[in-house]
Amino acid sequence: MTSPFSSQIQNRNFLSPVGFEFSLAKYPKAAFFCNSARIPEINLGTYTQPSYLKDIDVPGEKLTYGDLNIRFLVDENLENYMSIHNWLTGLGFPETPDQFKKQLLDEDGLVDPKEQWSDGTLSILNSNYRTTARVKFSDLFPVALTSLDFDATNSDIEYFTADVAFKYTVYNIVNTKGDPL
Repeated sequence: MTSPFSSQIQNRNFLSPVGFEFSLAKYPKAAFFCNSARIPEINLGTYTQPSYLKDIDVPGEKLTYGDLNIRFLVDENLENYMSIHNWLTGLGFPETPDQFKKQLLDEDGLVDPKEQWSDGTLSILNSNYRTTARVKFSDLFPVALTSLDFDATNSDIEYFTADVAFKYTVYNIVNTKGDPL
């Protein structure tokens, strides 16, 4: 006979909003100072089934994913900011064909169209700062990067942060072994 408590949650600790790390395969410097991230929303479209009494909503067939929004501290040499900036301008409207070509070069210097994307991982940490799950994003590419507003009238020093928005193909939430949760 099974206990009625066997289906209860065993770990009674709550998930902390400060327990995370973000990594970006193509540009590790861009993720180094990440201080804000969120798992994007996921929505399932619906279909309305006509009925003579009341139309009925039924599950659709396509998922839509929200953008992945990341906030990171900008290092004083602008390395992390410029890696995202150059990636974005290389994909969008480069001034020269070489800017776009540079985005497509692999480690061996060969042109590979897959190089315009990068995979990313948002690691979720427990109260002991150990990874408990990973959100794996496939085929990320930046679509927006915020400005850096310099202002000499500020009396307190607040270090720069920048927000970047990514589009991607899909994300999956997996355990530390890579198995789906």
